[in-house]
Amino acid sequence: MKPQTIFWITVFAASMGYFESAIVIYLRQNVYFGGFAFPLQPISKELATTEIIREAFSLLMLLSVSMLAGKTATRRFAYFIFSFAVWDIFYYIFLKILINWPESLMTMDILFLLPVTWIGPVIAPLMLSVIMILFTLLILYYSARHEQVQLKTQELLMLITGSVIVIISFIQDYIRFILSHYSFVDIWSLPANDLFKLSVQYYPRDFYWPVYWAGFIFILTGIGLFAKRNYFITSVQRKFLND
Repeated sequence: MKPQTIFWITVFAASMGYFESAIVIYLRQNVYFGGFAFPLQPISKELATTEIIREAFSLLMLLSVSMLAGKTATRRFAYFIFSFAVWDIFYYIFLKILINWPESLMTMDILFLLPVTWIGPVIAPLMLSVIMILFTLLILYYSARHEQVQLKTQELLMLITGSVIVIISFIQDYIRFILSHYSFVDIWSLPANDLFKLSVQYYPRDFYWPVYWAGFIFILTGIGLFAKRNYFITSVQRKFLND
């Protein structure tokens, strides 16, 4: 593990967090004059499309840095989730410093727009960011002790399953709202403008904490299996070298 690599990725991701918060403040000043209260004020289709594409390119920026920083697929994955987590944390830190928002960790926020709107209390993504950082440090720690650090199938299944369940908890309330107006079949033939007009009427009713915690536990289990296996490998290698 190279401390300077972690340092510069942290600087990059924190800087992205500031850019993200600045964009939100510009939107607030020019579009959402009363703040980000639900239901959100309608915006132009062009602006909404621009925001969605910007989010996709933000992920591409994080991926690009991770590809340059890591020498193996596992390390690149570690740097990606680390930069994503730091980006997310500093995004909220800068918003709090600049405009004193969110009001609390339980404030509902639009977390993402791809492929549909993600909604959740601020604390939910922040908790995920913390465990992503811890997981990164575990990967880099064991990578420094033996080169063949990889995620095994069982660990990957736990991580992927947990991530999918967490995503479901973020989009479940929005999907419920859409399906209360149209059937699943109707959505595919619905004009984009009609769906857009409906989406801006959305008001969050519930966050599905039991679903979120189920996904969170799956992710922690995957991380725990990875840590346990690599701890055993490192212990055996250390014992072999001492003998």
